[in-house]
Amino acid sequence: MKKAPGRRVHDQDHQSARSFRVLVYPSGIDLSSRALQHLSGLLAGHRRQIGSRWRRLTCGRQALLVLAHLRCGGTYARLAAGFRVGIATVHRYIREAVDLLAARAPTLDQAMMAVRKKAYVILDGTVLPIDRIAAGRPFYSGKHRKHGMNVQVITDPAGRLLWASPALPGAVHDVRAARTHGIIGALTEAGVRCWADKAYRGVGGTTRVPYWGRRCPQASKPSTAHMRKSAHSSNRPWPPSRPGDSCASCDAPPPASPPSSRPSSPSIRPAQTQDEIASVPVFHH
Repeated sequence: MKKAPGRRVHDQDHQSARSFRVLVYPSGIDLSSRALQHLSGLLAGHRRQIGSRWRRLTCGRQALLVLAHLRCGGTYARLAAGFRVGIATVHRYIREAVDLLAARAPTLDQAMMAVRKKAYVILDGTVLPIDRIAAGRPFYSGKHRKHGMNVQVITDPAGRLLWASPALPGAVHDVRAARTHGIIGALTEAGVRCWADKAYRGVGGTTRVPYWGRRCPQASKPSTAHMRKSAHSSNRPWPPSRPGDSCASCDAPPPASPPSSRPSSPSIRPAQTQDEIASVPVFHH
């Protein structure tokens, strides 16, 4: 029986697709082994709780897959090819681990207990990139020019994470997101100073932002006496570099500047009288 031309082309495409092989290469993740062990322990406890008997990947391999996705942004297709599992399995593994991590995240009230022990905290917002969806307008951030989710973060003075908020659409402004989560009210009630960038201008409470505008307010301008003192101290000689050394010029007044042959600014001389003009000698060559 003679095959149709279209069927022959379809068979050739199917054979070429089967002959295609994915290249796998070793890579690294800038995370410590403690993060891998912690997530592996959570997954092992969850498997014992639900009575899971067998999985394609062990707890350690599943934790490594999840960290590669969260830290490096590996796609489902690439992770499925690298770990030799299906794309649906990768999606299920990642969702399972993310739910376990989210259940252990502290609430804002629990985070305030650690915030009260700090001299001050830092508030900042970030946009986590996501794939474009059908309802892309609420999730599009005009500032970052990409689709994402807005997440508010509170850190200590050293930059260590204290609390991360639930995700909001990327089009939400940082001030609105902070008020929606109740961050400003919680920090004001705790009486903890908070420093933020200019995106939080006008948020109020104990939050402080940099000065906005070109003209510096009068309260932050240096006084005239302070400027004179700084100028006088800059003209003094430096002290000895080592203890015990003496500097003869330390107590001496600063040397006067040498006279300049040319005036620094043009000067206007008065008009000469007729007698002065006549008394000027004239030389002939």
